[in-house]
Amino acid sequence: MVETAGGARRQAHFRNGIRTLVVYVLMIALAVAMMLPFVWMVSTALKARGAEFTYPPQWVPDPVKWGNFREALTSLPFHLFFRNTLTITLANVVGTLIVASMSAYAFARVNFFGRKFWFRVVLATMMLPSVITMVPNYIIMTKLNWVDTFLPLTVPSILGGGAFYIFILRQFFAGIPRELDEAARMDGAGHLRILFQIILPLAKPALASVAVLSFIANWNEFLYALIYLDSMEKKTLSIGLRLFQTQYVTRWNLMMAASTVVVLPVIAMFFFAQKYFVEGVALTGLSGR
Repeated sequence: MVETAGGARRQAHFRNGIRTLVVYVLMIALAVAMMLPFVWMVSTALKARGAEFTYPPQWVPDPVKWGNFREALTSLPFHLFFRNTLTITLANVVGTLIVASMSAYAFARVNFFGRKFWFRVVLATMMLPSVITMVPNYIIMTKLNWVDTFLPLTVPSILGGGAFYIFILRQFFAGIPRELDEAARMDGAGHLRILFQIILPLAKPALASVAVLSFIANWNEFLYALIYLDSMEKKTLSIGLRLFQTQYVTRWNLMMAASTVVVLPVIAMFFFAQKYFVEGVALTGLSGR
């Protein structure tokens, strides 16, 4: 009987080991597949002009052209593009965190008439395609003389807060015990003090998730930057990358070199906030309120 039980345990351990091995192999294969586009981008960035489409594909450039990075970043005013993109992105991230957190706090912690109805209205705005509002928004921005400024790319995003970001924060706030609010009110705290001194310090994972998602969305924004920004000194990095592609020729190696530099801040942002980002995504939606 003892030998039979021991054999069953060994078989169970063996099956678990095989299952774990298969899972790790699949995850490694998926990770490699996800990394291939980035590896190809870096490889193309280091190739000589004309070697981008050789067959069979050349993964290791020969010779390695490190000068492509210098040529790509100096052929256009990328220092201006970087400054403009960073200004727009930081303004949107900070503004979105403030406005979305205040809106989410109201929907999650404040009892007011029609709260559920208005929250559904906010969620319903996510089903409205942005292309529908593109022309009306442009007309409004033209009337306000905001074209060729950063205002059309920052003010609507900041004031709106973003329905998806409000949803993420609202779900997280709803899971925080309400006894904390009641204890703070007994000490004379108002809603703003409760939000900024109690709720937000406990909501770092959700705030990190919103910050990362907002950063990526604004850093990679192309369409609205193309519509509203006309002068060269106001253009962003995404528009700058497009300038490598002309009607007759595309400098693919220089475009990939510039793209590699542009994507580095996004990768760094994710790695620094990865712990909070994963935790925020995992915990958001646990509350059923």
